[in-house]
Amino acid sequence: MTVLDQCRDAVAASAVITQLTTEKKNALLRDMVTAIETRLDTIIEANAEDVAEARAAGTSATLVDRLTLTERRAAGLTAAIRTIIDLPDPSGRVVEGWTRPNGLRIERVLEPLGVVAVIYEARPNVTAEVAALCLKSGNCAVLRGSSTAMRTNRAIMAALDAAIAAHPEVPAAAVQLIDDPSREAALELMRAKGYVDLLVPRGGPDLIASVERNATVPTVIDGAGNCHLYIDASARREMATEVTVNAKTSRPSVCNAIETLLVHEDLVADWLPQALDELAAAGVEIRGCAKVCEAWPKAVAATVEDWATEYLDLVLAVRVVSDVDGAIARIREYGTGNAEGIVAQDIAVANRFAREVDSGSVFVNASPRYSDGGEFGYGVEIGVSTQKLHSRGPMGLTALMTAKNVVWGTGQTRKVA
Repeated sequence: MTVLDQCRDAVAASAVITQLTTEKKNALLRDMVTAIETRLDTIIEANAEDVAEARAAGTSATLVDRLTLTERRAAGLTAAIRTIIDLPDPSGRVVEGWTRPNGLRIERVLEPLGVVAVIYEARPNVTAEVAALCLKSGNCAVLRGSSTAMRTNRAIMAALDAAIAAHPEVPAAAVQLIDDPSREAALELMRAKGYVDLLVPRGGPDLIASVERNATVPTVIDGAGNCHLYIDASARREMATEVTVNAKTSRPSVCNAIETLLVHEDLVADWLPQALDELAAAGVEIRGCAKVCEAWPKAVAATVEDWATEYLDLVLAVRVVSDVDGAIARIREYGTGNAEGIVAQDIAVANRFAREVDSGSVFVNASPRYSDGGEFGYGVEIGVSTQKLHSRGPMGLTALMTAKNVVWGTGQTRKVA
């Protein structure tokens, strides 16, 4: 079966999936939880083989981390689906309504997009999470993972298939895994115009560039995370340190970890050295501007490239700025629209930052590591949109919906002027 064949099957299946009741969708998701739990040992064994092969091939530590299903992450597969079960079903929700002077009642009603495709690298958890998000929102899912995680993805997909098979009213094509990790298969999916209603790429710069260059289907880009944290002169020092250390070190390989720390010049003497000591103690390499290197001589002198780099590692670029205007200017120049943060007690400064920073998510006195569908209450996310149309920031159930105008009348006819 070709990729295009799978997409055609998904289109046919979507006619059924869009009509499933909330109760039927939730019952299917509950069976998926059970199927994954029953096969969890097999899934973990498959993942161990993928991880061993990736390490032997010299795969980067960042990608290996994203690939690995620890016990906690494996348990998270089912926890995420349970959360989605408890979320309201967006399908059929009236989000707006008004009555015109002629008596027409206009409603904007949410309905599924139809077929949602995701191309992703490593991250086998995406297989289960996207399947659950798509089914709960009434969409079909076409999933194309990377060769790095192929064994794990197949094991998870076997569990999902078993759950779907227990529901005869649900077509098998409701969730499909493309078993071909080749570039040609990815290109075929990108060009499945008329079959795929939304494509979300989740991966590195090469994948994103390929989608931007080749896709003929609608896309939402899950792009880079060159995230910043600005520490204002008004910040509470202890809070500033805790947020900074968490934002960089809690999991540096993900897109919502900060890559650049911007520090108000008033904090160079009485806060910055101590904060950098704590970061260094956690294994972080500091690459600083001239003022940072002067205040903390252990820093490596930053290059121009450092300000634009998504390290995804224990490396942090640090720059001193004169005020919030300087911080906003740096983010405007180097930010990628993923997540930006500020620590400040001056509410006017915080409001300016929140209003003027161009990003999918802005965090005030909180770690940008919270830029995550689960933390936002979406259960999980299909991705983090770094563009402005049709969705922005972490994408949950409603990002997989479109709005239909339903107009109610009492026999009105339009008069020709």
